[in-house]
Amino acid sequence: MLNLESLLKRFEHLLPPPHAELDWSAPAFRWRKKVALGTSVGWLEAIHQPHRIRLDDLQNVGPQKAEIERNTRQFVQGRLANNVLLTGARGTGKSSLVKAVLHQFAAQGLRLVEVDKDDLCDLADIVALLAPRPERFIVFCDDLSFEEGEGGYKALKSVLDGSVAAQSSNVLIYATSNRRHLLPEYFDENLKTRHVDGEIHPADAVEEKISLSERFGLWLSFYPFSQDEYLAAARHWLAEFGLRHWDETLEREALNWALGRGSRSGRVAWQFARDRAGRQG
Repeated sequence: MLNLESLLKRFEHLLPPPHAELDWSAPAFRWRKKVALGTSVGWLEAIHQPHRIRLDDLQNVGPQKAEIERNTRQFVQGRLANNVLLTGARGTGKSSLVKAVLHQFAAQGLRLVEVDKDDLCDLADIVALLAPRPERFIVFCDDLSFEEGEGGYKALKSVLDGSVAAQSSNVLIYATSNRRHLLPEYFDENLKTRHVDGEIHPADAVEEKISLSERFGLWLSFYPFSQDEYLAAARHWLAEFGLRHWDETLEREALNWALGRGSRSGRVAWQFARDRAGRQG
């Protein structure tokens, strides 16, 4: 018969690392979860080498860049700042912008905590864990969207501003999404809009969907790149990868690359430049 010590060793790999081992000097963290013995256990995992990108690397998003940098600077300096929702076209720099402000302000005590959408139900526990710390934390939810009835929706709504407890002063939520209102919208919901004394009153379902996005104090919208903007981004990344020469052949290759992917964006420009620089080397 197995003794207690042997039994514990069998299940040791299922357990999270002790909180005492967490290195708070790491610039970023990821919320991890395991189900052990029928119980869900979550913990923070330090990320010592996050994706490093500079604000100067992000092209064609000047107004959005200025706004998120200003908001984050206020936050790092201990002044009032807003939660941020970044929405719009794919590949235009939404998540990269969040990573860039981490790179910009990490030396001043900013930390980033990445939380998957499926783990948003733990958001209150995560905030409670971060609240006593002296650092300033951005809780980052990438590619956020919800279907009807998902539990994470109400958890996020509560932490943003609907709970009886005040939001921690050292935590902000930054989220990216392709949906402005984070929930699917249906045509028949617009048919239920009411007119009362000349005023337009959206249906209750629409109001509920708008209410979550409105809890983000700062909205930043991103749009598809024009051809010139895409080519400017491709030239920038080629120069970053050591290829400073630009001619009509490279321009044609960059346009064909975007055509093959059905998109002109900063991400596609970055992918083209990596491929071209890799073949050159």
